[in-house]
Amino acid sequence: STEPIVVKHWRQDWRYQDRNLYTYAGFNTWQPRSLSRSEAKGTWTQAVFQVDDSPRYEAFGAWEHKANYSKWQSNETWRPLPRREFSHRDDYQVLVGTNRHTITPTGWTHQEDNIKVVLNELGQVAGDGVLAQELGFNRYERLEGFDFSAGDEYWARSQEFWREVRLAWKERLEKRVAVTLAEEIEGERLFSRMFGYAGKIGNDEPYDELDARRYISETLAKFVIPQ
Repeated sequence: STEPIVVKHWRQDWRYQDRNLYTYAGFNTWQPRSLSRSEAKGTWTQAVFQVDDSPRYEAFGAWEHKANYSKWQSNETWRPLPRREFSHRDDYQVLVGTNRHTITPTGWTHQEDNIKVVLNELGQVAGDGVLAQELGFNRYERLEGFDFSAGDEYWARSQEFWREVRLAWKERLEKRVAVTLAEEIEGERLFSRMFGYAGKIGNDEPYDELDARRYISETLAKFVIPQ
């Protein structure tokens, strides 16, 4: 067994009546999508980013509020394979489904209704396409009395680096062109490269903003495949 480690999780950005999305298209590619004013009216977008702050998926939907009940329901959304499967499965290429977030007194729940879909080489659904259906239920609750000091210490050391990573991605996504990521470069994945740099800050070496920007730029240039 191994000792517990601190892992930066993926993040969610929520925006009201946002018309500019990045949606997953399969084969590690994300494409810009623009909503009309009528489509975006009254909706919130949920943009989910992976642990290295690269895109994961983005959906839009409306909140429904009752006296004792609030939920957000997404449109049908394409998503990459979950981490528990992408490293050892290649019999399907995309999860297609809907997400529902429901507020609870102590947090929220996330319900997923997905199908596992096979794509052809053009990124289109192949034949019948559906390999399997998957239903998911995740529960999130606020913890009291837990010792978060390890995470707080990691974030205190690395947050400036991750801020630069987010800014670098923001600049790329604002260009509104498709983004395709290489799965591996020299046997390493993007998150491994970024985690490796962040892990050294404050331990092996002090934070150098100019060096961090150089490293981020060079790393993304290797992993982002030119269109």
